Amino acid sequence: MHYIRRMENKAAELYRERLINGFLHLYIGQEAVAVGMRMSLADQDTVAASYRCHALAVVFDVPSRAVFAELMGRKTGAAKGKGGSMHMYAPRFYGGEGIVGGQVPIGTGMALAHKYNGTGGVAFTLYGDGAASQGQIYEAWNMAKLWNLPAVYICENNKYGMGTAVHRHSANTRLYTRGDLIPGIRVDGMKLMDVREAIRFSREYALRNGPIVLEMMTYRFFGHSISDPGHSYRTREEIKIMQTEQDPIMLFTKLVVEKGLMTEKDTEDIRASVYKEVDEQAEQAKGDAWPEMSELATDVYAKPLEKVRGKSPWELL
Repeated sequence: MHYIRRMENKAAELYRERLINGFLHLYIGQEAVAVGMRMSLADQDTVAASYRCHALAVVFDVPSRAVFAELMGRKTGAAKGKGGSMHMYAPRFYGGEGIVGGQVPIGTGMALAHKYNGTGGVAFTLYGDGAASQGQIYEAWNMAKLWNLPAVYICENNKYGMGTAVHRHSANTRLYTRGDLIPGIRVDGMKLMDVREAIRFSREYALRNGPIVLEMMTYRFFGHSISDPGHSYRTREEIKIMQTEQDPIMLFTKLVVEKGLMTEKDTEDIRASVYKEVDEQAEQAKGDAWPEMSELATDVYAKPLEKVRGKSPWELL
């Protein structure tokens, strides 16, 4: 969680230095969801997520250097510098989806593939509370339940879809109950161990019984994106309370110290070591090269069928 926190804060610094352009959606405050989920996944499981996806790439073993390089459009990036902030990819992590809620049908297709191919894996799909009322989600859920696919749907409820509070766009704010015949559980998404155990249970359930919904109650400390100050639709007091009383890193640190598993010095040493590593990787990414023009038309197809033309039919890229 320290790794993700420092990486995201460093990304904000690089944005202010104008080394990152375009969209930048930070995961600060929600770290326990990504880390807790990863702790309970099996090797054959797959994940799809929204455009707030830097942390998911990291927990699937993408080094922060590749994340920074992708954010800055460099060829060493997680998607060769062509995806940017919203489109990180890694083996078994099928990326950040730029369309709100668009990852849910994709994740359902992944679950169908697991069942059809007998992999023994489960497809985990993360989406936000702002996407929870998208029609495509209910269409996907219907097929998932009809075929009892091994699917776990994780709603990261950080209370605000951009600047809109959940109660302003959803008649039913208990988002875990909206799956019709699909059962749901509400989880404290600020507590790492709660997330880990919920994921462990839901994985076993999905393999035996079909889809399940988890509503992770979490909070983003920053705005929706880097351009959003984050306090025009919520009070500064609310943000401060969450940062000082519900920070997932603080809560987990307190837990392991109280249980005698680590000392405060141990946790501080980890934090310092991680911060140093992330800062070094950010500096390395700054010096990485830009993609060549020849990369522009690559990766359009898994197995290219034909040349991709340029602005005219006779001009090939």
